[in-house]
Amino acid sequence: MKRQSEFKRTTKETDIEVRLVLDGSGICNIDTSIPFMDHMLTQMAMHGLFDMDIRAKGDIEVDFHHTVEDLGICIGRCIDKCLGDRNGIVRFSDATICMDEALARVVIDISNRPFMVLRGLKDGLRTGGFDLFLLKEFFKALTNNAGITLHIEVLYGEDPHHISEAIFKAFAVALDRAVAEEQRLKGKVPSSKGVI
Repeated sequence: MKRQSEFKRTTKETDIEVRLVLDGSGICNIDTSIPFMDHMLTQMAMHGLFDMDIRAKGDIEVDFHHTVEDLGICIGRCIDKCLGDRNGIVRFSDATICMDEALARVVIDISNRPFMVLRGLKDGLRTGGFDLFLLKEFFKALTNNAGITLHIEVLYGEDPHHISEAIFKAFAVALDRAVAEEQRLKGKVPSSKGVI
């Protein structure tokens, strides 16, 4: 049975609808009104083998902040719903991915203890009209709503687009590995506490 969920969030600032299939094949249909985020989320779907449909409208005439943060909230809620009680998952994972000269590492614990660390992303980086600082807001919102511990480290890189793409691809691969089903657990929770 495929783990899938939907979540819709409407505020005075944004209107977002997300459909996520964790056990997918990378098929996606994404329109966030922010072309750079469309591209990054497409990378996430493809390299994590998640099926994702995302429709988002926001007050991007103000700036991209509300839309980017709320996308993180909605995707995080979908991940949380897909995982349910977390029975039988691998839980821990990491991935180190390059994009040309950029290298990023992501480590995940599906812990139900939201915490996010982002290191190595220099202030003031922009690609097109997109401020890379917003990636911190996106992943912080996703982390808090998915109930995961997430460490992102940009090891090096020069091109802001390449750095972003390395981060999203590493996140996708690490998440795919962490949510995979571990047959040896026989459906039990991967925790000495008996609950996540």
